[in-house]
Amino acid sequence: LNATDLDEGVNKDITYVFSRRVPAEVKEMFSIDENKGEIRLQGKLDYEERDRYEITVEARDKGTPPLS
Repeated sequence: LNATDLDEGVNKDITYVFSRRVPAEVKEMFSIDENKGEIRLQGKLDYEERDRYEITVEARDKGTPPLS
């Protein structure tokens, strides 16, 4: 994933997190690198059990308060 923020200083730094709406079972199967935005598979996928995953991710700046 890639997001940009045109602010200056720490306010332009972005972190990535799974949305609160992402089910716990999906969060267990996938991980996200908060700094790079890379999503990685943690387990095995079974296409016959589930043929797709929709994962909502928030990109947040490091402002006070952080904006998504």
